[in-house]
Amino acid sequence: MLLMPIFLARLGVRRMLLVGMAAWTARYLLFAYGNTGPGIWMLYLGIILHGVCYDFFFVTGQIYVDQRADVRIRAAAQGFIAFVTLGVGQFVGSWLSGVVVKAHERPAGPGIVPHDWHGIWLVPAAGAAVVLGLFA
Repeated sequence: MLLMPIFLARLGVRRMLLVGMAAWTARYLLFAYGNTGPGIWMLYLGIILHGVCYDFFFVTGQIYVDQRADVRIRAAAQGFIAFVTLGVGQFVGSWLSGVVVKAHERPAGPGIVPHDWHGIWLVPAAGAAVVLGLFA
């Protein structure tokens, strides 16, 4: 977060958003291929990437809206982007994540339902990659 002004000046909004989307894709792939054995480093790196993902995508988007919106509608524009990302976006994402997790259940016995976490994490990785490609 402290280095964002430097990156924003050097990369600009578009590249910052692209880096953020690429970081989301990488993060989900790290979670898909990481494990609690020799791949534990992937899980830790995925956790560390959260700051880059959030700052380069969400915070950059908020900065962009703040710069582009006329002063008369700036508060409404910030409220709208918060509603879309933190309201509707989280609602739809939470609902879809339930659908994805349910689709990747592998019943193993009475009361035991392990999940295919590799497959689960590949879904948002693919989604982030598609959005990255479309935006690029």
